[in-house]
Amino acid sequence: MNKETKTVLEQKQIPEGFIKVTDQPVKTLSSEQKVILNRKGNVLFNEGNIEGARRIFITTGYSDGLTRVADKYASEKKELKALKLYLLAHNERKTEPIYNKIAQTISMLISE
Repeated sequence: MNKETKTVLEQKQIPEGFIKVTDQPVKTLSSEQKVILNRKGNVLFNEGNIEGARRIFITTGYSDGLTRVADKYASEKKELKALKLYLLAHNERKTEPIYNKIAQTISMLISE
């Protein structure tokens, strides 16, 4: 994310999770490039650089990496960020509990 976009988001207080990201990995990457990047993403993740790993996994479309980053977000109670990555990873099993939580919250708000 460039500096100008980040400034606008901060001023408008728009969470980064609501910015549309592509569902498709970069198509110009070769299989070898994806492997190298995914390994780098795994190293970053294991070192605690979750954001760096997230960017790489989105670029390569590595669903296991996206799911691990999303699990980290979910454990930190950042469900919307987690949901976005679960969707990119096509992980329906992990999206359902978040959808249910959102539905329960909306139902509770409506009934009040």
